[in-house]
Amino acid sequence: MTVLRSQLDVSSETYASHRTAQLEVLAQLDEQLELVVAGGGERYTQRHRERGKLPVRERLELLLDPDSPFLELSALAAWGTGFTVGASVLTGIGVVCGVECMVVGHDPTVRGGAMNPYSLRKALRALEIARVNRLPVVNLVESGGADLPTQADLFVPAGRIFHELTELSSLGIPTVAIVFGNSTAGGAYVPGMCDYAVLVDRRAKVFLGGPPLVKMATGEESDDESLGGAEMHSRVSGLSDYFAVDEHDAIRLGRQIISRINWRKLGPPPSAAPEPPRYDPEEILGIIPPDPKVPFDPREVLARTVDGSDFDEYKPLYGTSLVTGWASIHGYPVGVLANHRGVLFSEEAKKASEFILLANQTDTPLVFLQNTTGYMVGARYEQGGIIKDGAKMINAVTNSTVPHLTITMASSFGAGNYGMSGRGYDPRLLFAWPGAKLAVMGAAQLAGVMSIVGRASAESQGKPFDEEADRRRTAAIEAQIEAESHAFHITARLYDDGIVDPRDTRTVLGMSLSAVHSTTVAGRRGFGVFRM
Repeated sequence: MTVLRSQLDVSSETYASHRTAQLEVLAQLDEQLELVVAGGGERYTQRHRERGKLPVRERLELLLDPDSPFLELSALAAWGTGFTVGASVLTGIGVVCGVECMVVGHDPTVRGGAMNPYSLRKALRALEIARVNRLPVVNLVESGGADLPTQADLFVPAGRIFHELTELSSLGIPTVAIVFGNSTAGGAYVPGMCDYAVLVDRRAKVFLGGPPLVKMATGEESDDESLGGAEMHSRVSGLSDYFAVDEHDAIRLGRQIISRINWRKLGPPPSAAPEPPRYDPEEILGIIPPDPKVPFDPREVLARTVDGSDFDEYKPLYGTSLVTGWASIHGYPVGVLANHRGVLFSEEAKKASEFILLANQTDTPLVFLQNTTGYMVGARYEQGGIIKDGAKMINAVTNSTVPHLTITMASSFGAGNYGMSGRGYDPRLLFAWPGAKLAVMGAAQLAGVMSIVGRASAESQGKPFDEEADRRRTAAIEAQIEAESHAFHITARLYDDGIVDPRDTRTVLGMSLSAVHSTTVAGRRGFGVFRM
């Protein structure tokens, strides 16, 4: 039998303490998500409504199919910076008229929806996900353009938005712009470069330069409507494909467009009716230790994530610090690589390489569950070939062409992050649990290494070593690395696609698998040179 049998004692003190700690972290996450939903705050939201406009999340709700899920991405972008958390733009994957789409919506209650460096990164990541996974894009447009004080960090990279939109069109991936308000300067090219443009009467303002700029540049007197109003663009310029009388009508037209694109997924449908796990996903909170240095068995997570808790483990007696095997999630077959005791030895690296090759032979998507401190160090392991064995694993991850989905459960340190398909290895989607840590190594280890290096340097120069200064420096470095490896800090910089509640892991993976099957799912049959 391949059905997992849980050893978790839900009545134990350990389980209760783990659960309590995770609930505290989740409460901190919820507090930040409330700020994201609030956008620019009550004052600016009320002003927006008084102008007869809907907030971006209400526009989204009307756009999506009733009661359908929405996988929000990069919700905490810009957290901990001088910009509003959420970065003034809403992105995510949702279902419109039965079609999974990428939705990009400006939040005009935050500085008029102006784009800052973090909102640019967030929008570009959304368009990249759409391109790689073949998802139609719906833009909910209302933005004053660039946040001008940050133009030095925006102007050059922002051109990539136009590149992505035109490339999507060239790939036959439909793009739709629904313009509710300002779409000025560079932003005017968004409806101009989308396949379909819907403009709202007396609300949409699409022009390269507004009346003040036109006056300064040419001396011409003009007004918003004659320069860039919906009626002008519908009757005169031809930029507008659909003229909407109000916001509800615009969203209706947007849905109508998606309903007529004759969209078909290229990947195979789920191969079986999904059977829920035999164990309650709620119990995952009691599995995760609050200290990321304490290992836990990922099979307990899998028992509460995969269909029917059915997991066919591959090489269970070899390379036991890495759990590998076959399962299904919401009916989609997957291969799973999950760290057990953190460290990757040569055996784990070779096991992973073989497993990844097998998944590519059978066109099976891969799920990486990260909890790793990296590859093993030491004379014995260097002599045993840990570098070349790690290179095999990284080669396999790099050249694998089946979809990769990555969840950072706890630690993701060093080259282990690379071997387990971290951000630098282009997983289709990557999410983190709220207690996860990401860094070159743990804070204590990094500070300790710096201390050892400093001590050796002083000794080589024949200078006395200042123990008190070393203690202060070590404490400061530890605090810095702890802050920089915090899940909120990492997701704020878009090193993942969002933080998810561990209890929602199965749902998030199911939605992600459905999305990646919008395009062809095919493995690579030929790999690069493996260092033997």
